[in-house]
Amino acid sequence: QGPVCTNLGLKPGQRLTAKGKIAPNAKSFVMNLGKDATLLGLHFNPRFDAHGDVNTIVCNSKKVEEWGAEHRETVFPFQKGGTAEITFSVNQNDVTVHLPGHQFTFPNRLNLSVFDYFDTQGDFTLQSLSWE
Repeated sequence: QGPVCTNLGLKPGQRLTAKGKIAPNAKSFVMNLGKDATLLGLHFNPRFDAHGDVNTIVCNSKKVEEWGAEHRETVFPFQKGGTAEITFSVNQNDVTVHLPGHQFTFPNRLNLSVFDYFDTQGDFTLQSLSWE
């Protein structure tokens, strides 16, 4: 478990950028964005080799203990032992995830008007977090 940020106050039109280092023997890492730890608007989970997925990004939402339908991205711009910069742009109805050379959107299934919570877990060391 990495740092946990609360009271971010991210609203549509704003974005959050996380930069860090991926472990040399990484299996997967997670970034969660939401209202709090129980209401996750975006669970972002790049998997090098975990849960039966290889080099796949799995995204989901979570409402208390209930997960939504998984969304998979096959573009995988991450390398073990490398660095990563990921930007989450909050829009009215979705979140745009900006990766090196690729971007995709994930719907705001929980209709969150503000994203206050961010955490990282797994084989990733957060080096900087910025928002605007």
